[in-house]
Amino acid sequence: MAKQLDKTVWFCNNCGTESAKWVGRCPGCGEWNTMVEERVRTRKDRVSAPLRGQESVVRPISQIETRDEQRIHMPSEELNRVLGGGLVAGSLVLIGGEPGIGKSTLVLQNILSIRAKRILYVSGEESASQLKMRADRIGRLSDNCFIVCETSMDSIMGHIRDVKPEIVVVDSIQTIASDSIESAAGSVSQVRECSAQLLRYAKSSGTPVILIGHINKEGSIAGPKVLEHIVDAVLQFEGDGHYMYRILRSIKNRFGSTSELGIYEMVQRGLREVSNPSELLLSQHGDEDLSGVAIGVTLEGIRPFLIEVQALVSTAAYGTPQRSVTGFDGKRMNMLLAVLEKRVGFKLAQKDVFLNIAGGLKVNDPALDLSVICAILSSNVDMAIAHDVCMSGEVGLSGEIRPITRIEQRVLEAEKLGFSKILIPKNNLKGFDSSRLKIEIAEVAKVEEAFRALFG
Repeated sequence: MAKQLDKTVWFCNNCGTESAKWVGRCPGCGEWNTMVEERVRTRKDRVSAPLRGQESVVRPISQIETRDEQRIHMPSEELNRVLGGGLVAGSLVLIGGEPGIGKSTLVLQNILSIRAKRILYVSGEESASQLKMRADRIGRLSDNCFIVCETSMDSIMGHIRDVKPEIVVVDSIQTIASDSIESAAGSVSQVRECSAQLLRYAKSSGTPVILIGHINKEGSIAGPKVLEHIVDAVLQFEGDGHYMYRILRSIKNRFGSTSELGIYEMVQRGLREVSNPSELLLSQHGDEDLSGVAIGVTLEGIRPFLIEVQALVSTAAYGTPQRSVTGFDGKRMNMLLAVLEKRVGFKLAQKDVFLNIAGGLKVNDPALDLSVICAILSSNVDMAIAHDVCMSGEVGLSGEIRPITRIEQRVLEAEKLGFSKILIPKNNLKGFDSSRLKIEIAEVAKVEEAFRALFG
């Protein structure tokens, strides 16, 4: 019989580094005061089993045969896009997000729409009646979806052997605990052990497993970074509680691109896909032109969409100018204000500047620089930019408009939405035939040229 040993170890909450004693600074990630004490029961003669139940073989890379991954097409096209084309067989996918953001609703309404697969939904947080009420609210029921409310890892594996599902969902991984480890559910050792067991099951059986996890107050997925290292894909579901939009981002994906983005809208019957986010992110002002508003063409992954940038410039009432930014990098806005001060001659040092990206989105695309500057200039001189004019370009420290990537897609998106004019960096459209386009293209090389093109 294997001899069991009890020991006390220290784990880092941030990266999962193990230490025999407490240290103030983690030797792995360098964070302070992240070590937590846990009691772990281990087996002295424990031997790790091969991942796929067979002995490993050493082979040259030239003799390894490759094959296309088998993917399960999910009902949500936005989810398929972020996953890279569908759910890969035998993969372990982690969906993280803040509590109440809609993670369980996103997964539940997708698996209830899959009729040809046997699915096991393991809930460690909600009762079966609560899940049934949510399914009734979504308006979807399925006889192929089996619900079990369990938090013991050993019992869950027993249910998996009995049901023989083709897709497994665990909600959430922080509530599952293994009997082989004497520590609380959600601890570093429990999360690591339970995830490793589910990974071995997924790889050996070819069954995809979806894990749902919470994120902590710092915005990272709770239950250390070691969980992100184990899984094949990490999707983060984010959004602001004051807005109806939800964004699904791919942080890690071994089977697809990490630059894809999915947009949903929270409605009464669940989450609705937003196939054309530009129409929802732009305010419907009609023919009314407002100062301080500029339309920028941004890019998330390979998906272009238009977004409204709002700026307000006013005289500082309390002596010290305020700089307030929502949805954009505050340091980058300060840099753009310095460019306007030095290169263009606008005195903004003694003025309050407020900047907002409409829709509650957070944008990091440098091509939005030109829209930010134009919105600030429009508010400063109190002159409106025409509602059918948009722009896209990166601004350098010398005031030049720098070329940006995928300019053709940005121009075509603006034309599709009915804009009559777009400002882009000079010589950015080399080799692209724009004669067949209905939209007017204005090429600008300096911020001064953009100002003259907008206001004359």
